[in-house]
Amino acid sequence: MSLSAEVKSGLLALARKSLETHLREGRRLLKGSDYKPVSEEKRGAFVTLKDENGGLRGCIGMITGYKALDETIIDMAIAAGTQDPRFPKVGPDELPRLRFEISALTPPRPEKEIGNITIGKHGLIMSSGFSKGLLLPQVAMEHDMDRTTFLEHACLKAGLGRNAWKDPGTLIETFEAEVFGETVQE
Repeated sequence: MSLSAEVKSGLLALARKSLETHLREGRRLLKGSDYKPVSEEKRGAFVTLKDENGGLRGCIGMITGYKALDETIIDMAIAAGTQDPRFPKVGPDELPRLRFEISALTPPRPEKEIGNITIGKHGLIMSSGFSKGLLLPQVAMEHDMDRTTFLEHACLKAGLGRNAWKDPGTLIETFEAEVFGETVQE
């Protein structure tokens, strides 16, 4: 399930190139003519954009892998830069200052035992009715959350009450993510 260093590097380059091509040329990359396939594996993935100070600039993903990972990365890189409602669209002049991070996900699985959730290893999906929220595993580490705080924030992300995770009608799912990103260049 682990991606090779070559595939990780290729996916990061593909994410950057796809957003750049979209912003500068208004089009999506085409397999074969614009890029060679990097990974045909079907996995969910998120693309996160961070500014020069490490602050969040956009993050969008797909939980389930319906298509090849490289196709998902292309779509999510464009979406992270242009469709995250928390931020204005990325401008072409911002691209050199942005750092791309990819989280390639394992399939989610229901978790009934809260004690099995490991901070830094597991991401959370909280669902109740039509409400659903997801937090990537690295979020808990980046914000120094304990398990309870992580569960509460996943509930809030879903638009639920802070303690909705205690409700038997709330579905808690966990997943793992292979997280890799561009390094800061001096």
